[in-house]
Amino acid sequence: MTGAPGQEEEAERKMRFLYTLRSKGVTDARVLSAMEKVDRGAFVKGLFAERAYEDMPLPIACGQTISQPSVVGLMTLALEVSPRDKVLEVGTGSGYQAAILSHLARRIYTVDRHRRLVREADALFRALNLPNITAIVGDGSHGLPDQAPFDRIIVTAAAEDPPGPLLAQLRIGGIMVLPVGQSDTVQSLIKVRRSAAGYEYEELRPVRFVPLVEGLGQD
Repeated sequence: MTGAPGQEEEAERKMRFLYTLRSKGVTDARVLSAMEKVDRGAFVKGLFAERAYEDMPLPIACGQTISQPSVVGLMTLALEVSPRDKVLEVGTGSGYQAAILSHLARRIYTVDRHRRLVREADALFRALNLPNITAIVGDGSHGLPDQAPFDRIIVTAAAEDPPGPLLAQLRIGGIMVLPVGQSDTVQSLIKVRRSAAGYEYEELRPVRFVPLVEGLGQD
């Protein structure tokens, strides 16, 4: 019977976590399954580790944050990822979002301007055996022209407008999800769908993200 109380606690925590996601509108079975497979606790270090399973954003290194799980879930839902998709993530952060996407898509490229974040996230991806993620240090506002076009693009930092280079790297029929707005006001989560005729924009909900900054971080 040793270890049973810990297992029960783990099962209950997971159940509460999934219930919270559903109650916030994350109802897709594939997205919920991917989020159940990825332990958010592995991506939160130090003082805030004990709050990893609460539905709240938490600080991480380099002045960045790990988004609250319900927002991660809703962004993933809006992205409509299919198993054959190639996805670009701008803003690796803790690596949590990329890890979830890795269970839904064929290939994930994730870019961050902070070398330390990329190094730590990459180590986690290896430890969790997620070989379909490639983590790159770079200026995400320029995307990854060498790997374009992408079926899906997700941006986890707020720009005033959807960056032109990212729109250009989206495949026809592709979807981009990103927060848009000034960093010191409430931003809107936007879904962009590219068609042969151009781009269609849909406003999803108010959010608050760190700003999308050009150039590499000083770390």
